[in-house]
Amino acid sequence: MASEGPSPETIELLERLIGFPTVSRDSNLQLIEFVRAYLDEHAIASTLTHNDERTKANLHAVIGPSDVPGVMLSGHTDVVPVDGQDWSSDPFSMRRAAGACYGRGTADMKGFIACVLAMAPHAVGRELTRPIHIALSYDEEIGCIGVRRMIDVLEHAPVRPAFCIVGEPTEMAVAIAHKGKTGALGICHGVSAHSALAPTGLNAIYLAGELIAAIRAMQDELIAAGGHDPAYAVPYTSLHVGVIAGGTQLNIVPNRCTFEFEIRNIAKDAPGEIMARVRAQADKIVERHRGEFPDCRIDIEVFNEYPGLDTSPEDEVVAFVKSLANANDHIKVAFGTEGGLFQQRLGVPTVVCGPGSMEQGHKPDEFITEEQLGRCDRFLAALVDRLSG
Repeated sequence: MASEGPSPETIELLERLIGFPTVSRDSNLQLIEFVRAYLDEHAIASTLTHNDERTKANLHAVIGPSDVPGVMLSGHTDVVPVDGQDWSSDPFSMRRAAGACYGRGTADMKGFIACVLAMAPHAVGRELTRPIHIALSYDEEIGCIGVRRMIDVLEHAPVRPAFCIVGEPTEMAVAIAHKGKTGALGICHGVSAHSALAPTGLNAIYLAGELIAAIRAMQDELIAAGGHDPAYAVPYTSLHVGVIAGGTQLNIVPNRCTFEFEIRNIAKDAPGEIMARVRAQADKIVERHRGEFPDCRIDIEVFNEYPGLDTSPEDEVVAFVKSLANANDHIKVAFGTEGGLFQQRLGVPTVVCGPGSMEQGHKPDEFITEEQLGRCDRFLAALVDRLSG
């Protein structure tokens, strides 16, 4: 009977991976070079695609034959910051306690990467009839940015993967869908004045407040009359304002205010149409003030967007991954992944399935249980067996 815990190799590799502080704002090259050297030791060639500054890189490797479709295992190497969080121990030095591994990225999602790397030497020793692709990307946490460059290369590959498994933490449940996301910046331009003469100016913070109120009203409309998908914890498309900045000091009517907002849409709602409604509301607000203040305006700039994942429950990849995970059911998850990009741009059927829980992600004292790592090890061993048979 297989052990319930992970392999020693998985634990050792996870400890090494956690030791690289790959916060999205910083480089991931030390981790990528470690992985590249590790794969080289096992005769697995890999290729890198860099950002413009060459401070970050994606890694793509193929184990087995390259002339037939195989299975891609996708994960991101970046982690969210630890600033302002109260950790019980060094977040970049893995700690084991009570059957769990603690450290930034243990759950999201270096635990999965450690399992994949531990599996790789065993896959090399087998005669695979279909290949295993390893795809590690940068800057997923800030909008699935890095993986797009890898996809640019894969679009021109003579053979694309048959399936993709994104290893984000689902507690090894098979997730067939997640929402899409659009991130945007609202830039409100008013007219400055002395606060003692405030009505002679146009307060940019008030402009932002009016548009934010309109966005909140749109949310209420979507709840009442938009699409609903009960498989999600939040079953409708959500709008959210998360950052706002405006003004320099109290006695000046501010002429500029900015705020960031997002749309997380279910498949039944089109984010482009929702964004068009936001822009129309901005135009209405400006029009009310333009007679007195002809230079006022509200600009809206989309700075990031990625598509949702929406795989049919009847798709072959769903049955394939369920069989590996010994699962009968499937779920939909609230968080986003690069899976929608693989599905949309490459036409590769994709699911999300990985160890750990997103309930632990992005929090102080992030952890993954050793039981979850063990389940992932067995899942990947089953994948190797399947592709060898």
